[in-house]
Amino acid sequence: MEVAISRTPVLTRCRHRAVMATIRSHALLDHDANTVWQVVRDVASVADWFPAMASSQAHPEGRVVTLRDGSSLVERTVTVDDALRRYQYRVTGGDISVDQHLGTVDVIDLGPGRSLVVYGSDVEPAEVADAFDTAISEAVAHLGDHLSSRGGQS
Repeated sequence: MEVAISRTPVLTRCRHRAVMATIRSHALLDHDANTVWQVVRDVASVADWFPAMASSQAHPEGRVVTLRDGSSLVERTVTVDDALRRYQYRVTGGDISVDQHLGTVDVIDLGPGRSLVVYGSDVEPAEVADAFDTAISEAVAHLGDHLSSRGGQS
């Protein structure tokens, strides 16, 4: 498995001040895209492969996640596209002050037993980007190990 992590969020500037950060991490996995997609699209179980999360629970519009530090985030599902293997969500509430957010996870088929996971997030204010970046990078890096431990098809 190869993991590439973006450690420096890209900032979008408006009138000479940073207002939104774009974060992106990706991993090449030795697991087929459909197996990876079944894990990514399982809204209620994101904490299983996202180390920064202590728990996650589905609700009618998305999920609520509790982070390891005890804070929570309310996330509204925007897209679950089985054909594209794309999941998008917005942070809409919780204990962390987020003005705008859109997270996107794409699972791309690279042939038998191989896939690419690309996890991007746009977040405002830019000051919270480092925390999001660290958490997302760890999750992407952990996903392949999670799949292997549960006997995911390669």
